Amino acid sequence: MLVLTRAVEEKICVGDDVVVQVLRVRSDGRVSLGITAPPHMEVDRAEIRRDKQRRRRAAASPEGNG
Repeated sequence: MLVLTRAVEEKICVGDDVVVQVLRVRSDGRVSLGITAPPHMEVDRAEIRRDKQRRRRAAASPEGNG
């Protein structure tokens, strides 16, 4: 894992197509990020991605319930 420190409005480039920008850091420590990526790339929070994968597996199983 690469660990970087960025300030508000600073960016991180991932490859040639993805840019992550720090938009805001709240006093409670929460960070708002802006992500620019090509339309064909899915960008999700990890918990949303896990939920989507679970639903896909359940739909693909013969019983339909995972």
